[in-house]
Amino acid sequence: MRLLERDDTGGVRLTEDLPNNKIPPYAILSHTWGPEEVLFKDMTDGIGKNKAGYAKIRFCGDQAWRDGLKFFWVDTCCIDKSNSAELQRALNSMFYWYRSAVKCYVYLADVSTYQQGDGPGWQPAFRESKWFSRGWTLQELIAPTIVEFFSKEGQRLGDKESLEQEIHDITGIPRKAFQGVPLSDFSVAERMRWIEKRDTQYEEDKVYSLFGIFDVHMPVLYGEGRQKALKRLQDKVREDYLCLAKLWPGDPRDPHVEKERIELAKGGLLADAYRWVFDNPDFNQWRQLQESRLLWIKGDPGKGKTMLLCGIIDELERHVIADGGNLAYFFCQATDYRINNAIAVLRGLIYLLAHQQPRLLSYLPENTYPSDDTMAWIVLSKVLCEMLKDPNLKVTYLVIDALDECVIDQPQLLKLIVQISSVPARVKWLVSSRNEVQIEE
Repeated sequence: MRLLERDDTGGVRLTEDLPNNKIPPYAILSHTWGPEEVLFKDMTDGIGKNKAGYAKIRFCGDQAWRDGLKFFWVDTCCIDKSNSAELQRALNSMFYWYRSAVKCYVYLADVSTYQQGDGPGWQPAFRESKWFSRGWTLQELIAPTIVEFFSKEGQRLGDKESLEQEIHDITGIPRKAFQGVPLSDFSVAERMRWIEKRDTQYEEDKVYSLFGIFDVHMPVLYGEGRQKALKRLQDKVREDYLCLAKLWPGDPRDPHVEKERIELAKGGLLADAYRWVFDNPDFNQWRQLQESRLLWIKGDPGKGKTMLLCGIIDELERHVIADGGNLAYFFCQATDYRINNAIAVLRGLIYLLAHQQPRLLSYLPENTYPSDDTMAWIVLSKVLCEMLKDPNLKVTYLVIDALDECVIDQPQLLKLIVQISSVPARVKWLVSSRNEVQIEE
């Protein structure tokens, strides 16, 4: 990923192509293309300032600077579109790049804050802006956590939180979709409807702009036409759903269902029963410090560990998933053969991770899972490790309740947890057990 870097004099230069682990905090521009856009070659040849489109680059750089950011990204000039491999990578990474931005600035070239007399203001033009009818701007609305709207004069109009009702009325997209709720919560048909009234310059782009909405990775084949591109997308989405069904066959207690069953059996979740943990220094250190990757909660039977974890999971769902992260959890139970073993734990964690970030499905084996427990453990532990090493993995929390009730292959699972939690990654583990389980094992 290349970025633009602004210096303290207002000068802008293009960085080299940066690896994912070297990308600094950055802002990102969302806009509609117009005449005389500044292209990659214009920046490398040093003639970008001579084009009208440079005003948008200057706006984005100056606004980022005011927000304390030196780096920013603009699609017109940060991608070398003459390099087909780079273009492929960029189109498949676009949603992730917008999601990872500190702020997204929407520059509305057809909305003015200049008002003559008692005119109606900028709101009518905002509702009719071409930005809401373009295909690529769909993901640019949904992916970033913070999206701010600006007039052509560079005046801030609001953000997607303060303009939530207006955006919903204009687009018809459910408010939850641009509030950070996992897109997998919306059906395939519903997500397809979001693009129906939007246009793109090339017909295939109407499909390619959905890559991030469905979290798929596909080759870009300009010239194939919209229908062929759509069929490839639908086939990929269907393949992903079949992979999930294969991973979680029959009824081995879906973690979501199991959590609801536990809360119901225990009489419901009471906030007073778990709120105290958020003042605990060990818990806050685990949440806040990057090097703190594993938190182990131990206690005697019947002390409320499971309900405590249910409350923590609810809290993490409100914040981690809303911020674009992953949360996977599993509840072990010694008396249920379906969920009292290490293989079931791996299946449950992988299932929820793949459900939230479908692109991780690429690590699942193409063939059916081996029925032999030893081979199943080898395959699934490798899949989980590869998922957690994925360079585009979101911040991920993994929660296992009642590890002591994982009565089959518990030492193997313990070893795997310690192994994964000891390497640098955007992954945190939360595990509960009775006192006799020793992490040193």
